[in-house]
Amino acid sequence: MKAKRFRLRIPAGGYIWIAILILVSGLLSAAENGRQSCTVIGVGKLASADGSVITSHTDCCSECRIQVVPGRTYPKGALAPVHWGMVYFGAEDGRKALPLGDFGKVIGHIPQVERTFTYFHTGYSQMNERQLAIGESTCSQRPELNVNFVEGITRQIMTIEQAQVFALERCSTAREAVRLIASLIETYGFLPSCGGSEALCIADPGELWVMEIFSVGLKWRPESGQPGAIWAARRVPDDHVVVIANHVRLREIDPKDPDVLVSPNYLQEAVDRGWYDPDEGRPFIWQDAYSPLIREGSLSRMWLIYNTIAPSLKAWPKRSLRDPAGPGTLYAQPIEGAAFYPFSVKPEKKLSVQDVIAFQRSVFEDTIYDMTWDPAWMVPGAGGKAEKSPMATPFLPGDMEKIMRIRHHRTIATQGYGMVAQLRSWLPDAVGGVYWFYVDNPYVSAYVPVYAGVTDVSPLYKTYDYNEFSEDSARWAVDFVEKLMLLRWQSAVKDLKEARDPVENGFFSGQAEVDQKAAELLQKDRARAAKYLTELTISRMEKIVQLFRDLRKKLLTKYTGDIV
Repeated sequence: MKAKRFRLRIPAGGYIWIAILILVSGLLSAAENGRQSCTVIGVGKLASADGSVITSHTDCCSECRIQVVPGRTYPKGALAPVHWGMVYFGAEDGRKALPLGDFGKVIGHIPQVERTFTYFHTGYSQMNERQLAIGESTCSQRPELNVNFVEGITRQIMTIEQAQVFALERCSTAREAVRLIASLIETYGFLPSCGGSEALCIADPGELWVMEIFSVGLKWRPESGQPGAIWAARRVPDDHVVVIANHVRLREIDPKDPDVLVSPNYLQEAVDRGWYDPDEGRPFIWQDAYSPLIREGSLSRMWLIYNTIAPSLKAWPKRSLRDPAGPGTLYAQPIEGAAFYPFSVKPEKKLSVQDVIAFQRSVFEDTIYDMTWDPAWMVPGAGGKAEKSPMATPFLPGDMEKIMRIRHHRTIATQGYGMVAQLRSWLPDAVGGVYWFYVDNPYVSAYVPVYAGVTDVSPLYKTYDYNEFSEDSARWAVDFVEKLMLLRWQSAVKDLKEARDPVENGFFSGQAEVDQKAAELLQKDRARAAKYLTELTISRMEKIVQLFRDLRKKLLTKYTGDIV
């Protein structure tokens, strides 16, 4: 039987099936690093469905390999190296994958502590053995504050990813981590690695904190005695949810509040630079003083999450396709601005880990930001009516968006890696902390639970180089499937969910049993408990990679015949 041809004429001419063939054969390498693409969702213990504290992170950096860095003891007087470039494989040019454990160029040293905790290291390290977890989101800042790393000239040495490592090595609570990171960036100078300010969502089983950090410009010198950063932190109410979408969230700050911490210069820098005049009688607004105007990609993410979890809180903008203001009137939409969104909100229904994962996977379905409803995807259907092409996808490469003249709207997450950290006070740390981890694109990928007490992970999750395809890499396995899905996205999504969801749901349904067994083993033999959790984690990771290998075969077989 001769395979039928499927061709979709596009506005710029040509046929999309040719473009897809080129895409699959020539663009199987993973996406290059992007900036301003990390979304954080934090959930207080009274806002979560099970009483856990949750922090999360979606990331787009190339260093997605995960490894367990064991705690160590050091002699008195030892020094700890400070690295540059660890979010980009640890290589100076960001392109060559260095061996695990090589964190890149050493640009300074600080005093070492006598004992460090075990932690999980990725581009941005995110959880340790004590159930301390950190989500990160790069934000913008005024250009006068920018600092670029130039060897031998730049005096600031403390990147946010390096500060996170030190916090996870040395701290057991969120409040303690805020104070340590503050000390590091004030003393050694905050060095942005992604070109802007940073926001952290730092959590332990009891508290959730947001910490926001700006640099102070190239003129700073450590011998000046002045802080090498501008920062402020605030505890999130226990019954609230906070969202950070590449824009700082703090506005009015009360330094007398016991749940607020600030740098000595949090206000004075704005006064000295002419960005705030206390004599005018206006309140000092942190967000306005140090940050530029918010972007649509940040507003859309906050709108989606806050509107979903607290629909009755206020009159949120109407952006559903069912609303009168649909895609045809996109430019008539009101732009609400950053001040429209509160720092945090109380959800009308408590959130679970699965709810946070659903947000991380969101592509703004059936809203004006849903790229699959762009007019370029409309093709003649039954009875002459227009219908959505089976190829319609929200994850087209930039060049294809230009060819098809599709307006880009960012999804919650992009390619890279990410996590949801579930922190539970009623269980021992080794069992209470669960690091739900994915690689590549969360919409396609599967989440695997990694317990705080594991001593290792599968080599499949420790292997990745976007310069060279490998069968032995979890991220390559997921990325290959994602690219094949572009052949017939709408149908392939159903194939994906049919294979992936039962496996992932099994991890959740079996969590209570694993918790109980691991906790019982901990009381008898910590080594046996660690062995059980480690072997379980590795077997689950291997299962996920095999799942995507099998999906690759299915999609190749099922869909390549449609385009020849």
